[in-house]
Amino acid sequence: MARTSSGGDARKDVAAASQQKKPKKRRWYHQLWDVYQMTRKQNPLVTWWMLASFVGVVAVALLIGVLTGPWIYALVVGVPFGVLAAMFVLSRSAEKAAYTQIAGQPGAARAALGTVRGGWTFEDEPVAVDARNQDFVFRGVGRAGVVLVSEGPPHRVNRLLDQERKKVGRILSNVPVTLIQCGDGEGQVPLTKVARAVTKLKSTLTRAEVAEISKRLKAIGGVKLPIPKGVDPTRARPDRKGMRGR
Repeated sequence: MARTSSGGDARKDVAAASQQKKPKKRRWYHQLWDVYQMTRKQNPLVTWWMLASFVGVVAVALLIGVLTGPWIYALVVGVPFGVLAAMFVLSRSAEKAAYTQIAGQPGAARAALGTVRGGWTFEDEPVAVDARNQDFVFRGVGRAGVVLVSEGPPHRVNRLLDQERKKVGRILSNVPVTLIQCGDGEGQVPLTKVARAVTKLKSTLTRAEVAEISKRLKAIGGVKLPIPKGVDPTRARPDRKGMRGR
């Protein structure tokens, strides 16, 4: 009987532990509150802008209702539209706040390109890197062809972009390659507009062609990390005496 009781207690303990480890499900309003808190830290005026947009839309709806008919119906319609206007202001402010947080950090351009939709795919890792100056080139494939997006000053990234363009051209001679420099320098696209610049490119390829281009580009590979001098991992041999304790 004692064994049965201890086994039952053990199962109860395991069940209780599993319930404690299970993370709580976050609701949509929790995520919305997190976005609002993040945005308010970057832009303290966002609360007043949201209120102004809400009140403005409701006021216009009430004015229309007073002039054309029962104002109560206009109020019922105006309140949801006022909420939508406030959410629109929050989303745009949150986007700007997110860009402000990542601006100047390595890989900021890739984070901005993650918002691009419409069949575009971007590799997570850069295809060209200047390790000394932390300049990067990211590659994407879509129906507009291949796009190379650089991150760094113009006088440094021109060489990286040209090298990568020639590398792509050797494999895909008839595919359009677009070069975009992300940055605040002259002739560069700001971080907040780089995703829009990609989506504005004119589509010239089919989905099947895009899939074939992606397969061919995988043969190029990404950045090869340098191996430290003096050690060849392919020829390394274990110290057998050390393994025997001598």
